[in-house]
Amino acid sequence: MIEIHVMPDKAALGKAAATLGATAIGRAIAAHGEANIVVATGASQFELLAALVASADIDWSRVTAFHLDEYIAMPPDHPASFRRYLTERFTSHLPTLRAFHFIAGDAPDLGGELARMNTLITQHPIDVTFAGIGENAHLAFNDPPADFDAVEPFRQVKLDERCRAQQFGEGWFPTLDAVPREAISMTVPQIMRSEQVILAVPDRRKAEAVRDTLEGPITPMVPASILRRHPACHLFLDPPSAALLRQTRSTVGA
Repeated sequence: MIEIHVMPDKAALGKAAATLGATAIGRAIAAHGEANIVVATGASQFELLAALVASADIDWSRVTAFHLDEYIAMPPDHPASFRRYLTERFTSHLPTLRAFHFIAGDAPDLGGELARMNTLITQHPIDVTFAGIGENAHLAFNDPPADFDAVEPFRQVKLDERCRAQQFGEGWFPTLDAVPREAISMTVPQIMRSEQVILAVPDRRKAEAVRDTLEGPITPMVPASILRRHPACHLFLDPPSAALLRQTRSTVGA
């Protein structure tokens, strides 16, 4: 089930998504003494992350975090590195954060890095996953056709051309040719194992993906559509990203 929230603008979208996330983190800490979360990157997450790190209601010393994906062979100081993005916008603002497990996409032994990440996340059941939806409706870097039956939590993937064009279009790379062709990505089943999924999806360029996710068939060709089978998924939109919906129903199921 996906619960839809259409907010008046991106700032309101980010604040509302962060407020819901902070409540879920607090609930996990109250129940288990700790919380495990997944944090996303990209232009769609700017407002959410700014509001989340400003929250006064989270005991970050009890929070362990992961991120969704990282380019292969990408050094951490590259302007497009997701490790750099999250250091600048998340971890540097949270000095008491218990841990953040970054994916080392430039590790010399990628098999070993995948094994390390898969072991770590298996030891930390995820309470909240913050994510977005790509212009091709991808989840993390699971481009169409996504594998809905992947066994491992993280895997090496190839990026399709529409995904690569989005990364260039958002300004992370000087040319399309500079966009990497491979990444390490959290898999769809791992995202689905999260207790709660909170999606921040602003902007008109995401409207087609939002429509297909909510109103089309559940199919690997629209990776985000699988979230209609998640028991607790919240999708935060602004008017441009909701523009192609036939109606902004409060919930959409399978």
